Order: sequence, then structure tokens, then C-alpha cells
Amino acid sequence: MLNITQKKEQVERLAKEFSESEISILVDYKGLDVLKMTELRSQLRAAGSRMEVVKNSLLVRASEGTDAALMKDFYKGPSAIVLSDNDVVAPAKILSDFAKDNEKLEIKAGALAGKLLNVDEIKQLAKMPSREELLGKTASVLNAVPTSLVTVLSGVPRSFVNVLNAVKDQKEAA
Repeated sequence: MLNITQKKEQVERLAKEFSESEISILVDYKGLDVLKMTELRSQLRAAGSRMEVVKNSLLVRASEGTDAALMKDFYKGPSAIVLSDNDVVAPAKILSDFAKDNEKLEIKAGALAGKLLNVDEIKQLAKMPSREELLGKTASVLNAVPTSLVTVLSGVPRSFVNVLNAVKDQKEAA
């Protein structure tokens, strides 16, 4: 049991984390054993996200003034909150995949950029390419532009040399 001081500290810490996070997703973990919860937490941690089980009354207080307050109606029953500061796709993808294999994990709702997300919207978000994939595609496109430019620019002198050779061959034949 937490005393009042500990509860206040937890609310302050959570409020700060809510304000710093890009996305927050609320899940019902009822029925998951410790091994499954540990596995899920480690997958989330590896992706730069974190999951915490918090009393609903503390969630309500901590979420005031943040996007997470949009999920207030879902703060019922056993709840765990998943937060990510930099990648909005990774936690959605991990939770969706984990929920497919573990029916006891239920995604309740999410909050992203001032918008309440329902379960279907979170699943759609999970289908998007991850931040790393998008950065990789952008890098390859940016790399292709200079490569193409060099190929085009080197083609001009090559064509000019070919024309000069053709003129030289013509004059030698005449």
C-alpha cells in the first residue's frame, strides 16, 4: 500500500511522463501471468516504450491537462498504461501482435496528438511502417538523388567524347 506522500510522488512523476510522451495506450492485463507481463514489458522496453500498472484513481489525477485525460472513461478495472516518447508506431505494433497471441491482453484506448484512439485506430497505427523503416526509405531516396545526378552529369562528357571520336573517325576515313 502506498502512503499519501508516495501517491503524490507517483502522480507527479506520471503527469510529467504523460506530458512528455507522444502516445499513451491503455490496456487491460487481467489474466496475464507474471511471465507474460515480463515478456511484454521487455519487448516494449526494447522499443523505447514503457508499461506501468497504476491505480485508476492515480491515472485520473496524473492525466489531468494531458492527452491521456482523453482516456478517462476507460480508467476502469485492471489497467496498465504504455507510454512512448519518440515512436508512436512501435508500442501499437507490439501490443497488437502480443494481443493476437495472448487473448487476455485487451487494448482499451489510446491518446495521440490530442486525439482519442479506439482499438481499431490503434491496430491501423500498428500496420504503419516503423520510424526506422521510414528513416531508411528516406535515406535511400536521398542517396539515389546524388547518384542519379552524377550519372546524368557524367553522361554529358561521355557523349561529347563519343561525338569527337566519331568526327575523328570520319575525317580519317575521308
